[in-house]
Amino acid sequence: MAWLVVGLGNPGPTYASNRHNVGAMVVTELARRGGVAFKAHAILRANTCDVRVGPNGVGSVGADAARVVLATTRTYMNESGGPVGKVLSHDKIDADHLIVIHDELDIDFGRIRTKFGGGDNGHNGLKSIRKVIGTGDFYRVRWGVGRPPGRQDPADFVLSDFPKSLAEDVAVEVQRAADAVECLITYGLDAAQQKYNS
Repeated sequence: MAWLVVGLGNPGPTYASNRHNVGAMVVTELARRGGVAFKAHAILRANTCDVRVGPNGVGSVGADAARVVLATTRTYMNESGGPVGKVLSHDKIDADHLIVIHDELDIDFGRIRTKFGGGDNGHNGLKSIRKVIGTGDFYRVRWGVGRPPGRQDPADFVLSDFPKSLAEDVAVEVQRAADAVECLITYGLDAAQQKYNS
C-alpha cells in the first residue's frame, strides 16, 4: 500500500519560516530529494507530489520501493483534517499508512521523536486530522521546537520564525527529520525510533 506523508503548516510566504511550519519544510525537502515538484489541487485543498522511497532513499526503484504521496495543505493549520482526509480517500490510503510531521512544544529544539498513535497534545493540526479521519492511529514525526521563553504566548511563539542564529541547526534538523521519515517507511517504527528518537 502507498503512504501519505503530510507536513503540517500554514500556507503562504508569511508563515513559511515559522516554527509551526517545520512539517512543511521537511516534506519540501523530501520532494527536493526526489526531484519532483508539488502540484496544487483545488478540490483536495492540498499540494501533492509522488515519489518512491526504498533502501536507497527517495527516488529508489525496484519492488521494495514504496509509493509515497507527499502533501502540504492549502488551508490553515486548524483545518488540516479536511485536506488530509481528502488525499487519503483520493489515493486510497489507510490511516495506518499516514505520517504527519509537526512541531512539538514539549520536546526541546534539536530533538525528533517518531511514534504511532496518541493524543493531539493541544496541537490544532493534529486535532483537526483526528476529528476528520476519525482516529489518532497514524504515525507522527514530532519536531521539537521547545517552550517559549519567559511569558511569551505559545501561539505567538510557534507563529514566529526561528532566530537567524539557529539557521544552520534548523537546516540540519530538516535533513534529520526527512531521514527519519525515509527510515520509518522502509524499515519500520522500531528502527526509526532507535536511530532518531533522542
